[in-house]
Amino acid sequence: MHTSLFTTQAIADGIVERDFLIDDVPGVLWSPESASPGTPLVLMGHGGGLHKRSARLVGRARDAVLHDGFAVAAIDAPGHGDRPRSTEDQRWVEAMFADRAAGRSMASTIAAYNASLADRAVPEWRATIDALTRLPEIGDGGPIGYSGMTLASAIGIPLAAVDPRITAAIFGGVFVYDELIRAARQVSIPIEFLLPWDDDEIDRDSGLTLFGEFGSLDKTLHAFPGSHFTVPVDRIDTRFFVRHLRGGGAAAA
Repeated sequence: MHTSLFTTQAIADGIVERDFLIDDVPGVLWSPESASPGTPLVLMGHGGGLHKRSARLVGRARDAVLHDGFAVAAIDAPGHGDRPRSTEDQRWVEAMFADRAAGRSMASTIAAYNASLADRAVPEWRATIDALTRLPEIGDGGPIGYSGMTLASAIGIPLAAVDPRITAAIFGGVFVYDELIRAARQVSIPIEFLLPWDDDEIDRDSGLTLFGEFGSLDKTLHAFPGSHFTVPVDRIDTRFFVRHLRGGGAAAA
């Protein structure tokens, strides 16, 4: 156990689960009990209003460890999970819910809020990568993926734009604004983009526009019925990271 980084450790069903704290940012790392040097790392972001241990995130993380032999890390975004919400963040959240209750578009409020969260969270994710790649089972220079929708995409797209250590990513279901489009143009890694086709809050055409703006030559669009609240888990292509983080090799046993 890396005592300078991890605060707790539990082992069950072949998965090592460790809580960590990096500059007051809490996170969790799931990894195979038999992890060897060079284990691919997948960063998983959570949606708005959720946290690093939200049920669906944990389920995907455990599947990635058990079925693909990946290590998976998640951290709480600013003002989420175990992190207190600032006064300014609280005002944005209240304005967002007021817009929703009144039937008004939340786009401008969420754009300002998400952009602020991304400004703070991108350096936190980069510090997390710094710390985790010093672990012997991961190591520096190994493959790293990023996965997450809604808020996680609002953070993950600018993260992938500035950190070359991320080599593949899954995004989608995100409110689109100018800063996000500018960041997408700087993303050239392989991506998959999930598009809710019938979302009352996120305009379909804005998602298509954002997909078109990604600088990646290897990019795939997956559209599905419903909203960003009802993303079918089976539409998230688990083989995507196997192909791009393991060079197309077979999944770990």
